[in-house]
Amino acid sequence: MFKLLLSWDIKPGRDQEYFEFIVREFAPGITKLGLKPTEAWFAVYGDCPQILMEGITEDLDTMRALLASDTWEQLYEKLMTYVDGYEQKIVRANAGFQI
Repeated sequence: MFKLLLSWDIKPGRDQEYFEFIVREFAPGITKLGLKPTEAWFAVYGDCPQILMEGITEDLDTMRALLASDTWEQLYEKLMTYVDGYEQKIVRANAGFQI
């Protein structure tokens, strides 16, 4: 199994729109693509990204296909209107939250 690790900060003044997008479009969209969300963290303070999220796929080919899809591109582009400092990486899945 493989994990997609995502992190970002919400743009100032975009909190409400951001959370509506995440609940109504982003989470259902990535799930439909085959990424199973497993963890999400919201940092209230500290020197770290505001949002940390991870999702898993059964294999690397599924992960690569997901990230190459038009649907992912559309979700990503819309997410970028709400966030700054976006980072992502793919890792081999281990138990617990990975950084």
